[in-house]
Amino acid sequence: MTHQTAFAALDAAFPGRIERGEAVRAQHGAGDSWHPAALPDAVFMAQSTEEVAQAVKLCAAHGCPIVPFGAGSCIEGQVNATQGGLCIDLSQMDKLLRVSPEDMDCTVQAGLTRQALNEELRATGLFLPIDIGAHATLGGMASTRASGTMTVRHGTMADLVMGLTVVLPDGQIVQTGGRARKSSSGYDLTHLFIGAEGTLGIITELTLRLSGIPETAKAGLYSFPTIEAATQTVVEALQFGLCLNRIELMDALQVKAINAYNKTELPDQPTLLVDLAGSEQQVDTDRDTFDALASENGAELHPVNTPEDYSKVWALRHSALYAARGLRPGCKSLSTDVCVPVSELPRILAETGADLDAEGIIAPMHGHVGDGNFHLVMLFDDGDAEEKARVQAAHGRLVERALAMGGTATGEHGVGLGKKKLHGGRARRGAGAYENAQARGGPGQSDEPGQDFRSLVADDLRVCA
Repeated sequence: MTHQTAFAALDAAFPGRIERGEAVRAQHGAGDSWHPAALPDAVFMAQSTEEVAQAVKLCAAHGCPIVPFGAGSCIEGQVNATQGGLCIDLSQMDKLLRVSPEDMDCTVQAGLTRQALNEELRATGLFLPIDIGAHATLGGMASTRASGTMTVRHGTMADLVMGLTVVLPDGQIVQTGGRARKSSSGYDLTHLFIGAEGTLGIITELTLRLSGIPETAKAGLYSFPTIEAATQTVVEALQFGLCLNRIELMDALQVKAINAYNKTELPDQPTLLVDLAGSEQQVDTDRDTFDALASENGAELHPVNTPEDYSKVWALRHSALYAARGLRPGCKSLSTDVCVPVSELPRILAETGADLDAEGIIAPMHGHVGDGNFHLVMLFDDGDAEEKARVQAAHGRLVERALAMGGTATGEHGVGLGKKKLHGGRARRGAGAYENAQARGGPGQSDEPGQDFRSLVADDLRVCA
């Protein structure tokens, strides 16, 4: 055990609450990923922002590393405590602090899950329009800039977070943003923390933008002869401005896996799952239009006419990851999440498919085709070092293709441990440019006469403690 002086101070501040048991440390030492577990030396279940701040101050004073933890659903090893230290678990900070139906916003603690929030909001007619595959906390979702299936219509967590309460690395509590629907008051510090994966501070509270629950929602299920035909249908549907809420694509291998996992009998072909939401008349009209576009591109239409059919379609989609893993029971999976312009999807999938075939890698594909984000579930034997290396190398080549097409290495999973090396060159160049700008302007200076850093953060940043 390391960092004994920090833990002695923590024990004194929180008697009986600094957990060191093997089981609880193991529970907090890995997410839902292929990365080896890395256990913290101790775990603290925080119950308030003030407790988080106090624990952070003590750790900072003694040089003890900190890893924030929500639900542990991360894909890229963000919760792995590679240097030991203290894990601060925020899952008990799970309250809905405030909701304003008139303004369509709310404030929550970071440990509340999206499912629990939407259940509490149901009576108001509002919901948080984000649908990820995992049971995740809202603080963790903001920290990784999560998105999911509804991004094509509602955007990512970056579009839904209006303000934050954050504990900085020295234990200082700050609030950013607010409830105003817009602001041009200098730096947008709220979005600096969103996607920072806990490296700049620990998010403890969030103010969120909500949406009204639509009058009706209906689904469509379409089998296509090729990925190109499916993608062309999506491009046309987006250009038509249809009331699309979700547009999900699965390749033939993923459909085969889903059939085996769910005992269904869909054709083993590229398949689109579509969700349309709005008024009854609008949804019916737009689904007829989508049906026509899909038919013109050679699709077979599968009836989805009842609420039960609707639920079954999205249950199939949410089973995709587990169905994919079922193709090689007992194996690990590396889930990719590059994102490219929608028009580049056929090319990147074709080039990557050829690469995977040459390497003998099994990797079903499912993704959010409406925004160009897709997941390959690369299956491998964790005990076979050579196969694991081939999978990691293939992932690296996929990222390079995405970047060359104007895309990104990660659309929603975050960088974590898995993509640090893949970001190396660009990260060094970006950091160098920032450091050069700092050196040129100096602290508190800018190119704008009479303007400095302090004035640009004055309205957006409020120091609380």
